[in-house]
Amino acid sequence: MKRRAFISLLGGAAAWPLAARAQQTAARMRRIAVLLRVAQDDPDTQRDLQNFRKGLWELGWTVGSNILIEYRYASADPAQMQTHAV
Repeated sequence: MKRRAFISLLGGAAAWPLAARAQQTAARMRRIAVLLRVAQDDPDTQRDLQNFRKGLWELGWTVGSNILIEYRYASADPAQMQTHAV
């Protein structure tokens, strides 16, 4: 009986790292940072960003599910661009 328990324990210990690695890969969230030199309320920019998100969705990327997008707007201010870029 001790031999069977040992073999079961050894088999379970060998499979554990594989299961842990699979869970880490599945839960991995990708990030995209978008730095824009326009104001946040610019309608052309918002339309372009909507098309950008749609294109990502068509490729299988779902915002909040497997990808996060962080937007930074600098409103054509070089100092803000530098601050956001760092």
